[in-house]
Amino acid sequence: MIASQRRNVIKEMLLEERSVKVVDLAKHFNVSEETIRRDLLQLEQEGFLEKNYGGAVLAEELQQTMSIVPPVNQRKFQYYEEKDAIAKAAASLIKESSNIILDSGSTTWCVARHLKQVPDLTIVTNGINIAEECSANEERSIFLIGGKLIRKSMCLVGPQAEDELRKYDAHYAILGTSGISMRRGFMSSDLYEAQVKRAMISAAQKVIVVADHSKFLKNGFVSFSAFQEIDVLITSELADMAVMHEIEQHGVQIIVCPIKK
Repeated sequence: MIASQRRNVIKEMLLEERSVKVVDLAKHFNVSEETIRRDLLQLEQEGFLEKNYGGAVLAEELQQTMSIVPPVNQRKFQYYEEKDAIAKAAASLIKESSNIILDSGSTTWCVARHLKQVPDLTIVTNGINIAEECSANEERSIFLIGGKLIRKSMCLVGPQAEDELRKYDAHYAILGTSGISMRRGFMSSDLYEAQVKRAMISAAQKVIVVADHSKFLKNGFVSFSAFQEIDVLITSELADMAVMHEIEQHGVQIIVCPIKK
């Protein structure tokens, strides 16, 4: 396991347990305690944790934030370096003066951050967190579609959202996914979110899915798209190469992003 991947797992442990011990981490990853101490030092410099005797605890600021923010915002911290690299690659595909449908989610939130570099965009989204992030740039035209709020993901779904999406003919739709099944394609954990994603696909000329490595061979509740309906899948070098090759056989262009070592 490379250092960046190991540190992402340590972040996951901290988000779940709030504290870790050097000796336990060394045994878990089968590395030296000195290696783990270097990992913790790096994560401390990033502001993710606070070192203590024998281990570390999740940074107090993050603990306070996680106690009040919805799960979609907590997910921003999971695999952050990987999601950020994927998002940067997705934003690089977007041309100036494009119309974009941007799905709700943590990886698409990272995409929204990188889209600030692309001039004269019109963005349509069902994600409250996405609209908020995009609103920081006053040159953007932002359309937030209506519907029922799902609090855990801070997105709007339902017939109203689907009806509004039918009015659009966007250059791109950028979607997240809960899982990628070789049998059923791209998955969502919520039926109503899946229906909105289908409407987004129908409303776009080119469809891009962004997915970190943890989504591969992971089942969701319902499929929102077969592989053949997606133009581009952007993931990272941590994803299973054999699985990516199989997906490519369905005509999907796959972009593999390097991440920080």
